[in-house]
Amino acid sequence: MTVTHHLRVHRSDEHLAREGQLAWHIAEVAADPVEVDAEATDMVINRIIDNAAVAAASLTRAPVSAARQQALDHAVSVGGEGATIFGCALERRTSPEWAAWANGVAVRELDYHDTFLAADYSHPGDNIPPILAVAQHVGADGRALLRGIATGYEIQIDLVRAICLHKHKIDHVAHLGPSAAAGIGTLLGLPVETIYQAVGQALHTTTATRQSRKGEISTWKAHAPAFAGKMAVEAVDRAMRGETSPSPIYEGEDGVIAWMLDGPDASYDVPLPAAGEPKRAILDSYTKEHSAEYQAQAWIDLARKLHGEHPVVADPAQVESIVLHTSHHTHYVIGSGANDPQKFDPTASRETLDHSIPYIFAVALQDGGWHHVDSYTPERAGREDTVALWRKITTAEDAEWTRRYHSDDPNEKAFGGRVVITLTDGTVIEDEIAVADAHPLGARPFVREDYVRKFRLLAEPVLLPEEIERFLGLVERLPELTADEVRQLSIVAKPGVLATAPAPKGLF
Repeated sequence: MTVTHHLRVHRSDEHLAREGQLAWHIAEVAADPVEVDAEATDMVINRIIDNAAVAAASLTRAPVSAARQQALDHAVSVGGEGATIFGCALERRTSPEWAAWANGVAVRELDYHDTFLAADYSHPGDNIPPILAVAQHVGADGRALLRGIATGYEIQIDLVRAICLHKHKIDHVAHLGPSAAAGIGTLLGLPVETIYQAVGQALHTTTATRQSRKGEISTWKAHAPAFAGKMAVEAVDRAMRGETSPSPIYEGEDGVIAWMLDGPDASYDVPLPAAGEPKRAILDSYTKEHSAEYQAQAWIDLARKLHGEHPVVADPAQVESIVLHTSHHTHYVIGSGANDPQKFDPTASRETLDHSIPYIFAVALQDGGWHHVDSYTPERAGREDTVALWRKITTAEDAEWTRRYHSDDPNEKAFGGRVVITLTDGTVIEDEIAVADAHPLGARPFVREDYVRKFRLLAEPVLLPEEIERFLGLVERLPELTADEVRQLSIVAKPGVLATAPAPKGLF
């Protein structure tokens, strides 16, 4: 059973009791001692594997190395045993907020882990680094970690179902700060009052504009969710010390909704689990087979199909135009509707290219697939025939694909569209795809074996074979793990791997 929380702005003289606030209801969900059911447990394990896979693939990238160095330059907190950092030896620990930061950047850097899209966007796997870091620091066992992660997913996904941030140009990590704080509250078994205060501060400190995902996209794109996770850890620490936070944070007349979202007359209906209801929202999310923005996943699969069926479409000399008829989001955020010249610039950053569906579709048409490294190299982006094909690709919003994108019916919800390819000889090729092949309703839905295969593929260049097996053997026993075993739930790079990464010096 789901309980719908009606959310609106309240004037200060209305004196909205905390028990009527969304942050309080989020805290009640987090404090509910309900166990995680078997299906959700299996999916939590899948997503821990998925996070480790994409983190392994990014270990030597500059943003990840910079975040790791920042974390390593901070000592372990005196109040616990600290947390591990992806790539480093298990005994090399730092304070939990800095581990959340470093590991959060590693997970998000390649834009290659799980996603949930509804009224807004999210990568709910971003909840795992801060919750795991706190679990390691305080000595929580696998069952507690499992319950915390299930809460993080539940709260972020429930917020994403109901509250749109992007149309007001607020970055989607504003839903992540509260969810991670709630997940940490579950992990620690904190009372509702404490979690409520942590949720309020976490939201207050993680509302930022979407310029991080616009124009020339910078390396901050990977750091933004890590920052939200770090803030969530600090918010919980502060709340545990008895400190309070802005209230009502969502509903106040000077709060988030009134001034950052739909304004003083706004209202939302947020679905939350009833007391005793298992937290299963993770089952509604989906991971990526390809390292690119989620709305590109289905288009890569369609391009892969067209490459095999119609090789002519890869030759710009034989293509007059390619139009991708798709949803409002795909058109305006990663398509030509964004009006970002950088999306057609062969010298653009990797972060920009993975948010350019014209570029992605062109490369996938020519290569018949997608590679998390090779598809983004400057040489690949600058290839003359690719640039020529790329600049013949545009997107167009289609009302039906927009409607399906926003549908509440999971059997109808779609993230793809219809392609119309016009050749120079007048031939027209049309095809369409609703969801990615790896989606639960796709041609080849991801199951445990696929997550493990993805992990092995991405980890083999940087982890020893025995380390791969150690990690997989550990995570697959998640509910049974002791506190000591939870502290080993990380990946250790091969000797010498981290030495090849940049080691920038900064203030710390």
